[in-house]
Formats: sequence, structure tokens, C-alpha cells
Amino acid sequence: MNKQSRLTTYILIGLAIGIITGYVANTNLANPTGFADTMALITTLFLRLIKMIIAPLVFSTLVCGIAKMGDATAVGRVGVKTLGWFFIASVMSLSLGLILVNIFRPGDALLGHMAATAAKADLATSSLTLKDFVTHLVPSSIVDGMAKNEILQIVIFSLFFGSAAAAIGQKANVLIEALEGVAHVMLKVTGYVMMFAPFAVFAAVAGTIAKSGLGVLSTYGVFMAEFYFGIALLWALLIFIGFLFLKGRVFALMKEMRSPALLAFSTASSEAAYPKTLEGLERFGVRNRIASFVLPIGYSFNLDGSMMYCTFATVFIAQAYGIEMSLGQQLTMMAVLMLTSKGMAGVPRASLVVIAATLGQFNIPEAGMLLLLGIDHFLDMARSATNVIGNGIATAVVAKWEGEMDPPKEAA
Repeated sequence: MNKQSRLTTYILIGLAIGIITGYVANTNLANPTGFADTMALITTLFLRLIKMIIAPLVFSTLVCGIAKMGDATAVGRVGVKTLGWFFIASVMSLSLGLILVNIFRPGDALLGHMAATAAKADLATSSLTLKDFVTHLVPSSIVDGMAKNEILQIVIFSLFFGSAAAAIGQKANVLIEALEGVAHVMLKVTGYVMMFAPFAVFAAVAGTIAKSGLGVLSTYGVFMAEFYFGIALLWALLIFIGFLFLKGRVFALMKEMRSPALLAFSTASSEAAYPKTLEGLERFGVRNRIASFVLPIGYSFNLDGSMMYCTFATVFIAQAYGIEMSLGQQLTMMAVLMLTSKGMAGVPRASLVVIAATLGQFNIPEAGMLLLLGIDHFLDMARSATNVIGNGIATAVVAKWEGEMDPPKEAA
């Protein structure tokens, strides 16, 4: 059994034991919330270890990828293809969520049970205006951007830095070789950090179940089942579109994405899976200069699962309050979400923040967010795994378009 298979197996074991432990803690402990807080320390430690890796890994791999492409024309060509794919995937994800929520109408079951007064959901909705997004796009200090793990800002700086390195040619060779060394070291560090992944998965699931109980799954069972059905449909669409370009190799890609997707699902964090996704793509045959260019941009612009959830959840809340949104309003909302969802990867509880901001713009009570807070962890698990799959397929397709695909490498 290779390392990838072992990690996947251990994560699954951690997930199963976490569910059992959480249930036992919830039903037997006098203070299950205290147990959940203790478990949260383990999860937080793991996610901080991952975040420790992200900035140097994204910067070093992206700069090297751009510098190896050579001229600005190649960078621009790949960038246009990448953003074109991301736009189509975004429209597809948002549209699917909108169609399914109108077919299933999950909010109707809560009609008449919602409080008329709007409670606060404790989310900073004002931070996602278009003006703030544009000004937030460019870092005032790259050191500050890296310290806060603002992936979008790191990407912007890396684009300029890598393009400048390519422009000056041989004078930058020593620097690029040094950054390649940094990238390899960070991938080795990733291997060390990943040894803690099964424990983090166990702690995340055990803590959530201990605090909320298994009842949280059954209370919103129908909503969760319909959302997970939508996620399954989105996976099928993404894989089908990937098949059109990659043919049978798309299934080998899904095999490589299995471990990072499971990690993202278990920890409810796309960010946690970034290093393993990059490794999996390179094993699949995507050349480093494409993988290290497309993937970081995808983490800001191509969050397919999160975008589908945004339309699904927003209309769900409107339905729960008996607010009927016209087709025009829903299409306008989709356009708003297309903009406000970009760059959400660096925002804590990102999808909830985006939804809360959207609710206010369409006069839907923000108190509706409270409907989702109890089960958001379980919904975020599906969103995060889908984001990984969507970015994996996008990167492989762009590599295919560019003729930057090698035969698959043997797994270690």
C-alpha cells in the first residue's frame, strides 16, 4: 500500500472513530461542550500547521511556474484560458444551485416557523462590497499578505514577481533555483504535517458531534440530503466536462484527487488540501509550471462547491420567510454572488459571510443565517471537497490545452 492509500485509509478510520467518540461524549458527558472545545484545539493546531505552509508554497511554486513559462505572452495565454474555464464553472455551479433549490423548495417546510424579528448572525457582511474587494485585491505589503495568508494577494504579487523574473532572463536564474529549493522543502514539510491529518479529522468530527449531537444531522436531514444530491450532480457535471477534454484519464485524475478531497471533506477546509492537491496533479502528469500557476488562482476564483451553496442557501432562507424571488431577482442575485464570491477563500466562514452580505441586498432577514449555523460544518465538508475536485479538473484541462501534460508518475 503506497503512502497516498495509507493516508486515505487512516483519515477514513479517524472519521469513523470521530463520529462514534462524538456520539458517546454527547450522550454520556456532563459537559460535552468542554470536550468539543478540547477537540477544537487539535483541529486548530493542524489547520495552523497547514496555514504555515500555504504562503511560502504558493509564492515559490507560482513564481517558478511563471518564470519557466518565459514571456508574458505565455503567461497571458494561460491566464485567459484559466479564467475562462473558471467563469464557465462558476456560472454552472451557481445555476445548478438555483435550479435545484427552486425544484426542491426546502425552505417551504419552515414557512411560518421563523421569527419575524431579525437576529444578528454575528458575521461581518460589510467586508465584501465590490469596492473593498477591488482595494483588497492588491496588497499594500506582501509581508502583511503572507502573514494573513491572503492567497489572492499572494497570487497578485507572485504574478508581478514571476513576470519580472522571466523578463530579466539569466540574471534571475539563481533566484528561481533558490525558490525551487524552497518549494521542494515546503512539500517535504507538507509530508510531515500530513501525518497529523487523521488525528485532526478525528478531533473535528468528534467535537462537532459532541457539541450538537447526531440530532443535528436528522433535524436538517432533508435539506442536507438535497444539498448533497446537488453536490453529487455537480461532481458528475465536472467529471463529464473533464472527460470531454481528458478522455479516460479523468478517472486516473479522480483517483489522485481522492486523498486531498477526503482531507478537505474531513476537515471542512479546502486550504488543508492545497499541498496534497498540488502533489496529486504533478503525479497525474500536469507539469509543475502549469499546476503551480493555475491552482493558486483557482483557490480564489474557482470555488465550485461554495458557489453552488451560496445560491442554494440564499433562496432557501427566502423560502423559509415566505419571500418569493422573481426570476429577474434570482438572476441578479446570481450576478452579485459571481462577484462577491471571488477571493472568499481567505475569509473565515467564507460562504456564510457571502450569503449574509447577499441577504441584506435583497431585503431577506439576516436571522435566516441562524438556520444554517448549526449544520454549516457538515455542509462545508461537501463544499470543500467539491472545491478541490473542481480545481483539480480545471488545472488538468488547462494543462491539456497547453500541451503541458506528461505521462502519469509512479506514486511513492
